[in-house]
Amino acid sequence: MAIWWARSSSRTIANHIKKCMNYKGGFMEGAVANQNCWSLLSLSHRRWPVSLAWNRGTALCSVQRFKSTVAETQLDLYSSSESDEEQSLDFPGGKVTYTSEMNFISESSNKRIPCFRVLNDDGQLIMDSDFPQVSKEVAVKMYSKMVTLQIMDSTFYEAQRQGRISFYLTSAGEEAINIASAAALTEQDIILPQYREPGVLLWRGFTLQEFANQCFGNKADYGKGRQMPIHYGSKKHNFVTISSPIAYDFLTQLPQAAGIAYSLKMDNKKACAVAYIGDGGTSEGDFHAGLNFAAVMEAPVIFFCRNNGWAISTHVSEQFRSDGIVVKGQGYGIRSIRVDGNDALAVYAAVSAAREMAINEQRPILIEALTYRVGHHSTSDDSTKYRELDEIDYWKMGRNPVNRFRNWVQSNGWWTEQQETELRNSIRKQLLQAIQVAEKTEKPPLTELFSDVYDHPPSNLEEQEIQLRQTINRHPNDYPCHVSV
Repeated sequence: MAIWWARSSSRTIANHIKKCMNYKGGFMEGAVANQNCWSLLSLSHRRWPVSLAWNRGTALCSVQRFKSTVAETQLDLYSSSESDEEQSLDFPGGKVTYTSEMNFISESSNKRIPCFRVLNDDGQLIMDSDFPQVSKEVAVKMYSKMVTLQIMDSTFYEAQRQGRISFYLTSAGEEAINIASAAALTEQDIILPQYREPGVLLWRGFTLQEFANQCFGNKADYGKGRQMPIHYGSKKHNFVTISSPIAYDFLTQLPQAAGIAYSLKMDNKKACAVAYIGDGGTSEGDFHAGLNFAAVMEAPVIFFCRNNGWAISTHVSEQFRSDGIVVKGQGYGIRSIRVDGNDALAVYAAVSAAREMAINEQRPILIEALTYRVGHHSTSDDSTKYRELDEIDYWKMGRNPVNRFRNWVQSNGWWTEQQETELRNSIRKQLLQAIQVAEKTEKPPLTELFSDVYDHPPSNLEEQEIQLRQTINRHPNDYPCHVSV
């Protein structure tokens, strides 16, 4: 924030500020002024670091921030040589050359941005692939978690169909994005998920019992039953709780991710923020606000877009006319890449490189992962109403990310059929047990509806609680008897 004063009154104001702050010349940073000075400046945030300067009778007061190392020279990359200086515009942000030819920039390139991948559809390495080496331990863990996520989705989906939980949403077809991206990050990186990233939390150590507790909304649920099923969150694992305020996709996390990343930058942390979004989310204003904010502030954040072709029932052709999502990054000055989201090694390589650039170069990165949502959008959706079965089967069978990665792991001699059988049987057994425990655990008491917001509840909230209890007493058959009143 900066406040400029008119020249006619600047000398009087400047002299008054100098007197209040015992100013002796030059710049002052983090100065402390008395009440009268701050009233004159009309600043509400009085404890922020402030720099004051006087130049030819004009006073400037600005909040101190990290100085950009890129923005002022960025446009110079596109300017001509020094010999053309007289024919260029010295515009804020960099020099821009003039031209006598009237040319409009094309709405799209004649050639689409290629998609980076390491494994072919059969799980075989592509010659001269550029990817970091993955150890046996990491590869086996990645595959095991992909299988776990696959079984967890099918089990909870069936539980919803049986009426045991109210809602569920799977990650079928997108297991590689979940697990491979998580494997390339560290526990210090802060995750701001959408709703199809439970695998990231699974990789970080969230247990099957914790997943079940959240879906059943019992007393052991960290959200105390206030959130819909699959809206996980864990402070321990730096996984910000999922929220559902915006149509198509949840986008509030993008501007928040830029702010969190900037705070990591201010604290000199060797970590980044990672925000996951869907293709439909790029139609929301928060997508553009988040990218622009991150670019201008040079925040170490990775924007990971899962382009699965459908925003619920809206096809990508009805979302945008650009070449997908990857080209949107350049418009904001953000380095971007398109990757095969069904190739676990490609996702791992791209996120590893993106994280290194984001932290070491202090810049945002945009990743577009091309994938496909094999399942319905949620248990409230029937995708066969707007998609052909042949299309679904092609992606489910021909481009299955779990089978693809398994072929590569097996080709290295790291996995056997016996291990496969034992793993799947073990995961199913653990899940069924977790569901039984979660189902029998008591629900949070009624008082939890009114807690954790105010230190001392206001009178109107207390009145609402009294009215709710009175309503339950009058109509006991309309409310669940197993909830403690």
